[in-house]
Amino acid sequence: MPRTEKAKKLSSLTKSQARKRVQELREAIDRHNYLYHVLDQPEISDQEYDRLFRQLQNLERELPDLVTPDSPTQRVGAPPSQAFAPVVHRQPMMSLANVFSEEELRAWARRVQGALGSQRIRYVCELKFDGTAVSLTYENGAFVRGATRGDGVQGEDVTSNLRTVRSIPLRLHAKRVPRFVEIRGEVFLSKRAFEAINRDRGAAGAPLFANPRNAAAGSLRQLDPKVTASRPLDVFVYGLGAVDGLEVASHEAALAWMKSAGFKLNPNTAVAGTLEDVMTYVTRWTEERGKLPFAADGVVVKVNGFRQQAELGATSQAPRWAVAYKFPAEQAETRINDIKVYVGRTGALTPVADLDPVGISGVTVTSATLHNEDEVRRKDVRIGDWVVVQRAGEVIPEVVRVLTERRSGSERKFVMPKTCPECGEPVHRPEGEAVTRCTNAACPAQVLGRLLLFGSRGAMNIDRVGYKLVKQLLDRGMISDAADLYGLTNAQLLTLERMGEKSAQNVLDSIASSKKTTLPRLLYALGIRHVGSHVAEVLADHFGDVERLMQASFEEIRDAPGIGPTIARSIAEFFQQSENRRIVKKLLAAGVRPAAPRKAEYRGPLAGKRVVFTGALARLPRTRAEALAKEHGAIVGGSVSSKTDYLVTGEEPGSKLDRARKLKIAILNEKEFEKLVRS
Repeated sequence: MPRTEKAKKLSSLTKSQARKRVQELREAIDRHNYLYHVLDQPEISDQEYDRLFRQLQNLERELPDLVTPDSPTQRVGAPPSQAFAPVVHRQPMMSLANVFSEEELRAWARRVQGALGSQRIRYVCELKFDGTAVSLTYENGAFVRGATRGDGVQGEDVTSNLRTVRSIPLRLHAKRVPRFVEIRGEVFLSKRAFEAINRDRGAAGAPLFANPRNAAAGSLRQLDPKVTASRPLDVFVYGLGAVDGLEVASHEAALAWMKSAGFKLNPNTAVAGTLEDVMTYVTRWTEERGKLPFAADGVVVKVNGFRQQAELGATSQAPRWAVAYKFPAEQAETRINDIKVYVGRTGALTPVADLDPVGISGVTVTSATLHNEDEVRRKDVRIGDWVVVQRAGEVIPEVVRVLTERRSGSERKFVMPKTCPECGEPVHRPEGEAVTRCTNAACPAQVLGRLLLFGSRGAMNIDRVGYKLVKQLLDRGMISDAADLYGLTNAQLLTLERMGEKSAQNVLDSIASSKKTTLPRLLYALGIRHVGSHVAEVLADHFGDVERLMQASFEEIRDAPGIGPTIARSIAEFFQQSENRRIVKKLLAAGVRPAAPRKAEYRGPLAGKRVVFTGALARLPRTRAEALAKEHGAIVGGSVSSKTDYLVTGEEPGSKLDRARKLKIAILNEKEFEKLVRS
């Protein structure tokens, strides 16, 4: 229809008529989305669907004040993001305890029955999808926010990207709509979709995704929602988080409500009246998982009744009322063509078997780690051997055993090189260690690894600086260390492959925005051995300044809470090297401003006290208890020492209690700790 005719037709509608028509179209499109993407029962052709969608687009284009966030046209309506804002889950997304055998699953069930006494227990059995967990928040029926799991307490806001997933309703369709509800689910890619994406990436020369989980997670973290929309992501929901305005008595009832609200549930979920029914379900899917159209790595078993769940409670890490039975690792036989040695950012040399391609768990495996020289010798792995390779869950494929009966005599033994395969400098294996290391700090492989860590999400979070860009910058001599990133110019970037004006500016903006960071992020980004994100936070809190830490002695570092002699020695040796000190000073001169943690003034019995927790707490998740202690000025440690003031104990406290008694440290139970907090 010509533009003038379309305008005339729209202008003939009153505002009230247009609003009514928009609502009719939205309801029709939502219904057909649900039929197609959730029930797999389409009623109209793609052409008819497109016609309805275009009508809605035209009306909203002419009358933009009618556009609402839950309109189907807004699934790909957001502009590209520069970053992902943090989202605190109102109810934490806890992880699950794992069991790996029927015996362990039965032991879990006995503990549950023992805690609940003579109560009858019903279970819900669900497949454990190999995707990425998300939380979907609805207010008064409208989808307002979607977030990744993150660390369980805080995730990332990926609302715009989740709006593109058509099996996620933008508005709830249930008769009972709560004021607020968090829906928990798993975003995934089917095996067919995953293979298609990797075919396209391979044809374009892009690196392949390792597995469907990585592909789904990578798709959700795209800065441009249009990229996410181009990938056929799907979602299964499996539970409720925080709820305000909805009463359900069981997990089974919650699933039924979510289905009525328009969500997609896995059809293989089953209610089990007895433990033997659970075992039948587990056995069936252990044998038949290969027939599933998506990747699954286990079975989740949950106590059905919410009242029983509340009675069972949770440990600091996981609920006691649920457990994940992990499928046995899938194995396959293949041949080792070669053993190559890779160099990591710490200089560690890792032998990796180059394999004939073989399919395991829906993924084509072409390499498997051999860990270190001792492991190669222990298993007697040789080049040319036929081997059994396994892959379990997210674990990197590994060689399980050698099929020595298939040897022909032409196999060759592996010898660890005496020089680094990347830089040619001598390698060294310290006495008592299993790892051989390159001793050259300027080794290209180490430099590349350090730069990738520096820009990673948990460190300086430089979104636009990935492997390909860093490799080009190093190869062309534009950078030699992390500080050089801050001196890059637009003119330099434009000389790189596939780098346009806009892309170059985006890279520079991303680098510039990373200057405003925190001290823990910077310390982690430096790549100091043994310094992960937690240790970086401890150091930042204790020293408050990177230059003060650089000047600290081994003894001063060791005296920081939770820092032992091994970590202290590694940090002291790192800052004793003039090259490392030079890079830090260069970063500060370039404008990197790491903010130290704010020091609050605390009063009360916990202020300045060193507190350690052990055992499973009955009333509070461990993370919340530790947070409470910190909020009241305590220093929370991971191990008991003579400097510990209080040990807070729960069920099954372990060796920390014995050590605390020997050192005559004050021991508190959970109620005594809560009383101390309140005082």
